[in-house]
Amino acid sequence: MTDPNYTPLVARLPASVPFVGPETQERERGRPFAARLGANESVFGPSPRAIAAMAEAAREAWKYGDSASHELRHALATHHGIAMEHILVGEGIDGLLGNLVRLLVAEGDAVVTSQGAYPTFNYHVAGFGGVLHKVPFKGDHEDPEALIARARETGAKLVYISNPDNPMGSWHGADVIERMIAAVPEGCLLVLDEAYSDTAPEGVIPPLAPDTPRVIRMRTFSKAYGLAGMRVGYAIGSSALIAGFDRIRNHFGVGRLGQAAALAAVQDQEHLRDTVARIGAARETIARIARDNGLTPLPSATNFVTIDCGHDGDFARKVVAGLGARDIFVRMPFTAPQDRCIRVSCGTEADLAAFAGALPGALADARG
Repeated sequence: MTDPNYTPLVARLPASVPFVGPETQERERGRPFAARLGANESVFGPSPRAIAAMAEAAREAWKYGDSASHELRHALATHHGIAMEHILVGEGIDGLLGNLVRLLVAEGDAVVTSQGAYPTFNYHVAGFGGVLHKVPFKGDHEDPEALIARARETGAKLVYISNPDNPMGSWHGADVIERMIAAVPEGCLLVLDEAYSDTAPEGVIPPLAPDTPRVIRMRTFSKAYGLAGMRVGYAIGSSALIAGFDRIRNHFGVGRLGQAAALAAVQDQEHLRDTVARIGAARETIARIARDNGLTPLPSATNFVTIDCGHDGDFARKVVAGLGARDIFVRMPFTAPQDRCIRVSCGTEADLAAFAGALPGALADARG
């Protein structure tokens, strides 16, 4: 039997995925995790109204979802005070990023990102033959000025930044991001990943200016809204760019249940506010646990806390492995020097008590 007849591009790519999921790890371990604190999901769950909407929509699951996501886009437009033609709904930010790269990046085109930033974006760029140019973080923050400078040097088609940032939880003020948008060179588009916009403090997220052609902004229902399993995200951009996605997107990619859940969630801002408060309390608990163990929690504007373990990446990997052996699922940054850290998602009191109980032993193992 011969191998599949891959394209030359695909044939030279590694057989890899951006992340090894917790379910895969559980199968390999032969047992479940006691606390799932590595995927930045919201263990606090979706709005009860979203759950009820999914249950009702399940009766009509035999139907395809609305290919235009009209009701959801209308609700998002109302929520943000912008026109519907500036909003695109897609299969989470990951799906939107894949379609964006497909839309704008040809084989050999330059794309700029930060060394150690969100790897799924890199995965899509490689999959369509783009050439990644990476700049280091500045301290524990992405470096907007360096990103723009590299975009100018390389003639990049896209430049990516997340604000607030994953994996460090850091952020820039809205004024910094607005200057970055204004500095995007001709022929380039800024991809502003705002997956954690709902958990950011005031003054971090710039006002929406959807007519600006230099930026596309990505939002999700997978974090604070608690709907990661539904795979619903949306992009905000110029009407011409948003319309361009119709040439290549999967028009039935967002199912009926996902649309119903997201619609109900965006209409229940009280639940969102309650969840954000619980995330804030969990961040404080994680920070206290870190300090109690002689570690340094980094400031966070996200639904996780990145903890500086005080050594190098090998040490942090041992801590992650030690926590895994004690049934606590966490992750860590991939790239030095950020890989001196581990990253712990916000969880329930029980989740964080389990983490607190496991951390001293994991640190002792790492120290040998």
